[in-house]
Amino acid sequence: MLRRLIMGKRVLAGLLAAGLAFTAGCSGDGGTPGASGSAGGSPSAGQAGQAGQADGSGDAGLGAQGSAAPSGAAAPKAPATGWVPVDQAAWKAQVDAYKALAIDPVPAGVGNLPEFRADCQYSHSAADDPIVFPGLPGASHMHSFVGNKATGAGTQVGDLQKFTATTCKPVQDHSAYWVPTLFDAATGKPVETTGFRVYYRSLMSNSSGQMPMPTGLRMIAGDAKKTQPTPRGAKGQFYCAFYGPGDLDGIARSSNGNWPICGGDATLHFMLQFPDCWDGKNLDSPNHKDHVAFGSGNACPASHPVKIPAITFDIQYGAKGTTAGYYLSSDPTGKSASSMHGDAFVVWDVDTMNKRTKDCVQQRRTCDNNGYQK
Repeated sequence: MLRRLIMGKRVLAGLLAAGLAFTAGCSGDGGTPGASGSAGGSPSAGQAGQAGQADGSGDAGLGAQGSAAPSGAAAPKAPATGWVPVDQAAWKAQVDAYKALAIDPVPAGVGNLPEFRADCQYSHSAADDPIVFPGLPGASHMHSFVGNKATGAGTQVGDLQKFTATTCKPVQDHSAYWVPTLFDAATGKPVETTGFRVYYRSLMSNSSGQMPMPTGLRMIAGDAKKTQPTPRGAKGQFYCAFYGPGDLDGIARSSNGNWPICGGDATLHFMLQFPDCWDGKNLDSPNHKDHVAFGSGNACPASHPVKIPAITFDIQYGAKGTTAGYYLSSDPTGKSASSMHGDAFVVWDVDTMNKRTKDCVQQRRTCDNNGYQK
């Protein structure tokens, strides 16, 4: 599956160094409401708060699924938006358990890449975004969801903890992950992911002070409103990959130059990097980015002092590229790849999150879906 990347881990390191496809833009999600695809998940009642303006974009519009509740029915409370404080008591309990946790013995031959992962499959599509447009079904452009099968516009932390059916392995990962849907420009049909690996890793050369992810942390990486062309060699482009030699930029390009055409057995891939430092106070922020930050010099900034595992989306598509190219639901007009972005709503079994972080990231050992990679 995704392990077929050219030269394996060396390609990941090369892409990080070159900035080929890793993006972490400054604007939140948004864009045109979607018009096709099957809706998934179901809204649920939640905390009080204003919905539909989390990214500063103003009125969202409810879309086809956003009709008013029947007369006499109690309207569900909208999920909280803006600054969403962490439950400090729950976070302290997790930290205390993490610090008290014993480290598993490391089997011989385990690698020294500080990471663990979840391998996920496509679940469903919907014009929903429970981070940017919580409680507003149909208000977003079309998204392709992986992970928690119950994810919908009204999804909250409690839903992900209660409805735990997932397309990810390990099943202890109850998180929801999503990206804008990719469409074939010639046919208008969606091109869904055929592999979706979520790495949780250290981006630093040491793991001093490493902490686990808090339950309910939500983040966006990339910029849904970016419309710059993505020609050969551009940052933030899709690339071609398969095990063995190949051309990351493709053997040719689409007619608009924004999409590679892959040769041999290579197919389209994309990688997306999230930050590795957290403010320790908020599970979300108004633009869904200010509560997290990237570290530098092997340390986190004073404003975001908590070192957390950095999520990386490693996405594979079962497509080789065409002359007509593709477009993302976040930019159907410009038809570039620059608006590619991703959302993560992180909810793991707490014991599993703690154990994987301590064994794999803090101890700087390579782990797969089941723990130490043997």
